[in-house]
Amino acid sequence: MSKPIEKQEWFQVAEAFEASGLTQKEFSAQRGLRLSMLQSWVYRRRRQRAGKTPAVRLLPVEVATVAQVSPMPLEVVLASGARLRFPAGADVDYVARLVTALGG
Repeated sequence: MSKPIEKQEWFQVAEAFEASGLTQKEFSAQRGLRLSMLQSWVYRRRRQRAGKTPAVRLLPVEVATVAQVSPMPLEVVLASGARLRFPAGADVDYVARLVTALGG
């Protein structure tokens, strides 16, 4: 089993690979690493990261009071730029679950 310091160093190498834009073969050749070792640690790092829950981002919201003549539809803009439109009176819990599932 790896010592913790070695494990952390390998995770840093795997992270450097992810940021490099190179193939695993190219990266390992440039760094003088065995391809199988790089593959193993990239897999471990990805598996470890997949097990973590993403942090919740809270954004400031400003509520303005506006007299409404007719119900306004609900529009949600995801971080990707995609827009979701829902009719007035849509179930807010459903919308929240959908946005979460879409990674918004």
